[in-house]
Amino acid sequence: MSVLQNTPYGRSLKHLEYAALGGRAYQIRKELKQGLEKPFKTVIDVSSGNLHSAGIKPLTFVRQVFAACLYPQLIKSNKLPADVKQRAQALLEECAGGSVGSYTPTRGIPEVIHRISQFITWRDKGAASNPENIYLTPGSQWALENILKILVNRLASPGTGILTPVPCYSTSILSMNLLGAILVPYYLDEENGWELHVQELHRALASAKGVCNPRAVYIINPGNPVGQVQSKKSMQEVIQFVYEKRLILLADEVYQDSIYTGNSTFYSYRKVLSEMGPPFSDTVELASFHSVSKGFIGECGLRCGYVELVNLDPSLKDYIYKLFSKDSCAPVLGQIAMDLMTNPPQPGDPSYSLYEAEIRAIRDTVTDNVKRASAVFNSLPCVSHHPVNGGAFLFPKIDLPTKAVQKAKEENLEPDTFYCYRLLEETGVYACPGSEYGQAAGSHHIRVCTLISRDVMEELLTRLSSFHRRFMKNLS
Repeated sequence: MSVLQNTPYGRSLKHLEYAALGGRAYQIRKELKQGLEKPFKTVIDVSSGNLHSAGIKPLTFVRQVFAACLYPQLIKSNKLPADVKQRAQALLEECAGGSVGSYTPTRGIPEVIHRISQFITWRDKGAASNPENIYLTPGSQWALENILKILVNRLASPGTGILTPVPCYSTSILSMNLLGAILVPYYLDEENGWELHVQELHRALASAKGVCNPRAVYIINPGNPVGQVQSKKSMQEVIQFVYEKRLILLADEVYQDSIYTGNSTFYSYRKVLSEMGPPFSDTVELASFHSVSKGFIGECGLRCGYVELVNLDPSLKDYIYKLFSKDSCAPVLGQIAMDLMTNPPQPGDPSYSLYEAEIRAIRDTVTDNVKRASAVFNSLPCVSHHPVNGGAFLFPKIDLPTKAVQKAKEENLEPDTFYCYRLLEETGVYACPGSEYGQAAGSHHIRVCTLISRDVMEELLTRLSSFHRRFMKNLS
């Protein structure tokens, strides 16, 4: 797609090295197991938010309920707390045949969906959620792809445009591209904490004139990879914009629990839309996404997310149902994980104290990781990093020397991809280059996950700091 190739995403897709870097990290692990000598003994993977692989322990309550659902005989034993057994029994009664191995209805277990709807209403302080508008899916990206299939007409001329942030989660970029969408970039303001300015949305929309037919605005809040948390004022301006321009709002809100500073608060787009009242609250079309992979529950491998649809054209309901039903249902254990994440133990329950202590420990660990890593990055030569308020990643900017840029060009790599390859080969640290996510021309970044244990973070920073100083000295 020629238009796409001239965008920041086009450059990242043309030189996509994320999969190749991951493949090399896998090979290095095999080489270490085979006894090959390297200057490090382990690979530290901070390429994605994969909590349990990075030293963060699963939540006890969640795993106990899983165990009882998978092996119901445990419900009759005295080895589990009473609330765990009660919860597992109730969930099994909601599964066909009393088994997590059974299919569920397309949208998910009805009782689970009802409880998720209650959670949304509680989260948004009274803005009532309708269970009929919620679909449980095998991950939030799966849900996003299905909504995009409804929006994108790959046969249309001009093509369908989606206003998309720079930087943006690389999997979302790939999904949109593969479905035939034309990505219309709007740039987040790095110098002001990656703020989203509505004037930039207007500029991006004007740039699409004669190129494509814009249908939607894609927002990630809290941000990935940059960790910005939108203010309510900014969200109101976005809603006003999509209302005036008759665009659909796609709100990726999977990091909503990951807020690290007291001066930032997560507001869902659904809540802000409801508070704005008519004509916005009853006309703006919104799809919001959440996931069990990205919160502190961290059950990435169980693959479950949900999408809530607000104000979508009623005539589309049958088509949406058929589209979502093609893969039968979301994994049942994933649906149970979503139920446990949105409806955790309550005060007075036997499991409440331990659950709260484990959540608090994870939050404290990640908050400390963010502060520690940000301080280290800002202490390194030619590196700058703005404060992070939420999300799961740091996205420091690296001013690479001309010699490094030239070396990267000789190897047909983006400069920050070249940096990440060298980082992996010399230290075993697997980070992602900023070019995978889109970035302003001439700028270079890396993305580093913060959802890791303190020990892993300390080892990561030790290796990265030593490498960076050596890299900059040798290529300056």
